[in-house]
Amino acid sequence: MDLIPPPKARPGDRVAVISPSWAGPGVYPEVHELAMRRLRDEIGMEPVEFPTTRRVDAPPQDRAADLMAAWADPSIRAVFATIGGDDQITVLPHLDPAVFRAHPKPFFGYSDNTNLLNWLWTHGLAAYHGGSTMVHLARGAGLHPVSAGSLRAALFDAGEREITPVDSFSEEDNAWGTPAALTTSPPAIPSPGWVWHRADRVVSGPTWGGNLEILSWNLAANRWIRPVEDYAGCVLMLETSEEMPSAHEVFRMLRNAGERGLLQQFPAVLMATGKATFFASPRPPEQRQKYRDDQRDAVLRALEAYHPSAMVVFGVDFGHTDPQWILPYGGRVTVDGPGRRVIAHY
Repeated sequence: MDLIPPPKARPGDRVAVISPSWAGPGVYPEVHELAMRRLRDEIGMEPVEFPTTRRVDAPPQDRAADLMAAWADPSIRAVFATIGGDDQITVLPHLDPAVFRAHPKPFFGYSDNTNLLNWLWTHGLAAYHGGSTMVHLARGAGLHPVSAGSLRAALFDAGEREITPVDSFSEEDNAWGTPAALTTSPPAIPSPGWVWHRADRVVSGPTWGGNLEILSWNLAANRWIRPVEDYAGCVLMLETSEEMPSAHEVFRMLRNAGERGLLQQFPAVLMATGKATFFASPRPPEQRQKYRDDQRDAVLRALEAYHPSAMVVFGVDFGHTDPQWILPYGGRVTVDGPGRRVIAHY
């Protein structure tokens, strides 16, 4: 696959801010406005909202129309998702690939936005995993240097950046309906660092993947998945959501990908730090690392069955935790096992 790389933006450019999944800005407008101020004042972009950005429960056809309008507008130089959700897969049938191929531009999103990231990849367009505005731009305590630095690299730079372990991270949730959410962030805890498995080679290739649960939906629907050979040599990026699938579920989803012949195509895998608590299903701190350990064991069990030679790095912060490395999706990442380094090529 020769994917078209997204062109770089410049400070001051107009960027679309869209809700292709849940219209969080319509429910928490103060959080959304904070993100827009940060996008304008600290990142240096001019946000442009579309009709469904704040429209809760907008039909899939209308959300698709906003996406195509954003891509077709030559004054829009990048597109940001406000947040994820759970039904973006219903938007994809209403998209016209010709509109997107005619006007390539960077797209930023993760979680349910894995649907659109994968759809773009399937149609030959690279994008960026991460950067939903309401999450890391509206971070109460201010932009985190990791999240903001990698966002600027994706938007403006064409070079390389080493992706390094973070010293600490947060996985708890702010109550967005309270004033404190606009000024404070949940407490951080020390990061356990990365865990390497079969780190005996250097792999450099385009990335694919995203949220594991969403990928499993795409596989189950058997839509927007290319022949497995098209993924050969890619670096697989995987992360799990605040729904916190059990280790058994993680194994089954990867087993099903292995039965399809897909899991065998990836010589290297990046597994994000798993979010192990959620306000709707809180876990005490002593249980959270066990959740991540069990998830790691499930991933290794699936790889042992279907791709035992794969190299894996666990604990890379690009998922549902804070901070978040924003990484190329379809762009190149180098995983250097002997050097214990990961390099993103922006």
